[in-house]
Amino acid sequence: MTLKLTGVEHVHANGQHSLVGIDLAVEAGERVAIIGPSGAGKTTLLRILATALKPSAGSFELLGAQPWALGDAARQRLRARVALVHQAPPLPPRQRVVTAVLAGRLGQWSLGKSLASLLYPVDSAGAHAELQRLDLGDKLFERCDQLSGGQLQRVGIARALYQQAEVLLADEPVSAMDPVLASHTLAVLSREAQNRGVTLLASLHAVDLALEHFPRIVGIRDGRIAFDKPAERVTPDDLRALYANEQLGRQDSASPVGKPMVVQIPRC
Repeated sequence: MTLKLTGVEHVHANGQHSLVGIDLAVEAGERVAIIGPSGAGKTTLLRILATALKPSAGSFELLGAQPWALGDAARQRLRARVALVHQAPPLPPRQRVVTAVLAGRLGQWSLGKSLASLLYPVDSAGAHAELQRLDLGDKLFERCDQLSGGQLQRVGIARALYQQAEVLLADEPVSAMDPVLASHTLAVLSREAQNRGVTLLASLHAVDLALEHFPRIVGIRDGRIAFDKPAERVTPDDLRALYANEQLGRQDSASPVGKPMVVQIPRC
């Protein structure tokens, strides 16, 4: 078992619940898409899985350990085995792409090697190989502030792939990409997970992409799991209930890329 949550809840400082009674178990090598309307709790769930956020209640097991029962050093070593792809990657604007990708292994390298890599890339060939898979090989030595939103997202994905983690978490990793590029990028992530036996969980607004690239779909609404089933068993009724009252096509002010969020209910 790669991860297991039992009765997990999260309560914000204002007393509002973002997750309520989450029970979720994921085996090694599974590929799971997390879908649901904005504000459903998808990002909070991924941050808990990445040990970036502590649950308010319930139990959480990750890679055979209970993260919040560990000391700081042990929990940091556990985090190095998990990669998190952010919707808006936290990349310093003046940082070169090669340095951003190599940062994926800072948690595995010695302090000396990490500092050396900041001055001179210690594995530019490895960084280039990951970027090339995402059609960004020609951007290796460019600065991050010279890239588009979709390119920055792909740099964040390349960094996660370079990390070679056992668990790969992705929070809206293709939201700034056009449909064709988004599908290609998710195919790269899915293929990596399959080839290396990596556990992959990704939150997505695009339901069609979730159904195309992930064998298992978890629907979340109002901080609760609405359904958890194989992709081929997800029905239009499941999706209509999940997105009931959602304002389709509205401008998502929370999106860093400023794109309209459109939820399309595929014909299953």
